[in-house]
Amino acid sequence: MSAFSRRSLLGLPLVAYAWARTALARAQGKAPASDTEWRTYGGDLANTRYSPLDQINASNFSQLEVAWRFKPDTFGARPEYDLEVTPLVVKGVMYATVGTRRDVVAMDAATGELLWMSRLEEGERAQKAPRKLSGRGLAYWTDGQEDRIYYVTIGYQLVALDARTGQRVAGFGEGGVVDLRLNDDQDIDLVDGDIGLHSTPCVTKDVVIVGAAHSQGGWPRHHHNVVGYVRGFDVRTGKRLWIFHTIPKKGEFGYDTWLNGGAEQNGNTGMWAQVSADEELGLAYLPIEEPTGDPNGQYRPGAGLFGESIVAVDIQTGVRRWHYQTVHHGIWDNDIPCAPILCDIPVGDKTVKALAQPTKQAFLFVLNRETGEPIWPIIEKKATRGDVPGEWYSPTQPFPTKPPAYDRQGVSENDLIDFTPELKAEALRLAKNYTLGPLYTPATIWGAKGKWGTLMLPGALGGSNWQGGSYDPETHTVYIYSRTMPTLWSLRRNSDPNLSDFDYTFQLGPPAGAPPQDGFKAGQLNVQGLPLLKPPYGRISAIDLTKGEIAWQVAHGDTPDEVRNHPALKGVNVPRTGRDGLIGVLTTKTLVIAGEAGFATTAGKRGAKLRAYDKATGADAGEVFLPAPQSGSPMTYMLGGRQYIVLAIGGGNYSAELIAFRLPKV
Repeated sequence: MSAFSRRSLLGLPLVAYAWARTALARAQGKAPASDTEWRTYGGDLANTRYSPLDQINASNFSQLEVAWRFKPDTFGARPEYDLEVTPLVVKGVMYATVGTRRDVVAMDAATGELLWMSRLEEGERAQKAPRKLSGRGLAYWTDGQEDRIYYVTIGYQLVALDARTGQRVAGFGEGGVVDLRLNDDQDIDLVDGDIGLHSTPCVTKDVVIVGAAHSQGGWPRHHHNVVGYVRGFDVRTGKRLWIFHTIPKKGEFGYDTWLNGGAEQNGNTGMWAQVSADEELGLAYLPIEEPTGDPNGQYRPGAGLFGESIVAVDIQTGVRRWHYQTVHHGIWDNDIPCAPILCDIPVGDKTVKALAQPTKQAFLFVLNRETGEPIWPIIEKKATRGDVPGEWYSPTQPFPTKPPAYDRQGVSENDLIDFTPELKAEALRLAKNYTLGPLYTPATIWGAKGKWGTLMLPGALGGSNWQGGSYDPETHTVYIYSRTMPTLWSLRRNSDPNLSDFDYTFQLGPPAGAPPQDGFKAGQLNVQGLPLLKPPYGRISAIDLTKGEIAWQVAHGDTPDEVRNHPALKGVNVPRTGRDGLIGVLTTKTLVIAGEAGFATTAGKRGAKLRAYDKATGADAGEVFLPAPQSGSPMTYMLGGRQYIVLAIGGGNYSAELIAFRLPKV
């Protein structure tokens, strides 16, 4: 009998029991050697979201059954409907953030049984925080003796927990907590400060890297908002090791890209996406968002480093090693939304350490991750100049020559709905109210020259968003979901200085007293309730990085009920349109796996589907029913000789839950 006898397990906390049970099984030779884990948000520090598992494949995917469900309705004062977490699995235990208070839970990964939970009460600080709900997850660290979980609370505090018990680690910060609103090289109000985070920390080489996010939307109250600096902390003590100023201070590199003192007058420029790291090179890769203002950059003339830039920093010191700016002086809300994918790809007769960065504008920027140099040329093209008073417009913007854009960019009459001649004619009439143009056409003033604004595609939510993509190291292929949903990009003169100190603010709908808009409903652009632009509304693309080409694309998701059953389309053969949403993908040995966004009715059941595609061709490879749309990205692991696929779902009137699938037991 092993030292881990059954008698010695009695009285342990449940999660310690689960860990010890796994150790006992291994000592007795009972644990399958094929058991795997999912230790980081993206599956690894390269954020590939890839697993070589193949027990679940095209021959049996449609036979998947629900293994367990975990519904966290009571974790918080009310149920949550937008659970975005990707859970972790370590030593047979699953960890996740859940609920409207962002509690941390540990579960048995085989059964979904709750083992422990941890909550940090933050009161008014959490109530006023800009980034609420459960967030996107947590990070795991071990040195072989200690095992810890790290996460950022709603109120922007970094917490370290003992992974076995859920207790806060006394030697980390103050009683297991580091207040992230302190020691940030700026004064931040501890209750009202506009700073928080949805994403997970990144733990690499005993450093915890933490970013920052701010209030969402195009109506910032102040152009001198809190700045979203990035910091590294000692994994054991919580001591701040370094800080990277995303808006450079005077004397720092990049300061001269902010004209007229703009570096001192602006904020945001945070990192609300995930971080990738190459421990061999000693580099972390920071995807930085836009400075304050979204469509309005009047207080920040100049290119504005490090806004909308990929920045490589030394993991131990935070010193910048290189950067690449994907948008100069962004005024389209094209924040870099997700973690760069680190991949080793063949280029000529060499294997190059590369980085592939998905973007909201549906470009995949592919760079040498050692130097920041493009793998294929990225050219500066002349950009359209706008006419908003006082705005500064960059004369050029970068356009990758390879790979091509993986979704439509810009809007022309050819993009309008054309199911029938009548719908096309109505769309053409409606489109005359908008400014149409290529990618990077600036926002226009509402009502100027008889226009309601600029139609922007991809819209402010992408293209790609925080879910990012996945990467197959066997075929050097990136798989990524993108959405085709435009945003009406317009500004109006601000008449309420109490609302914002900007001269112009984002105009989503008609100003008070304006005449009714034809075809504008709840922020959506439509013709008789149908999307103004033709489908597909959502797609998955396979991008071959050996050639810099798109290998295949498929419309992802069933045709929405409101399209399929629309009276104007009676008798019209409408192909599968896909659905727009926020969707992450998982790649395995043979499959690309993703759930659908939105509800549809299939075979009398209203819900969504978890779909699989042949990763080589994009052909359908199976589907199973989901009672609600995917809200968090799927992950997979092997436990007890059985492969599991777990994802977060929720939306509409269906409260969020984690749902686990596996094959029936033979």
